[in-house]
Amino acid sequence: MLKSSLTLIGAAVLAAATLSPAHAAVDADAAKALFKDNECSKCHDVKLAKKGPALKKVAAKYKGKPDAQAKVIEQFNKGGKVKTSDGKEVDHKLLDNKDPAVQKNLADWILSAK
Repeated sequence: MLKSSLTLIGAAVLAAATLSPAHAAVDADAAKALFKDNECSKCHDVKLAKKGPALKKVAAKYKGKPDAQAKVIEQFNKGGKVKTSDGKEVDHKLLDNKDPAVQKNLADWILSAK
């Protein structure tokens, strides 16, 4: 009886695990292309601060926060004025791709910057 109960529990755990959505790996090439095509690199670099913060600084800011991805995506879409490192206020360009999967991939790439 105990063996069959354990088998049932094991099967249930395995079934639940296979139903969970798998997190897709970041497509770094696609994220870099989108970053370049949207001219994000005019103000941002992965490691160096330019007019805007370095991506590794953004990743550090949001590290461990459950809403990190949503906060980064919000920056792509809200626009408005942002202060540059030299103190000027400029309009933040909006991301031209509104596909949620594409935006999540870019956010995850930014959040993985080191």
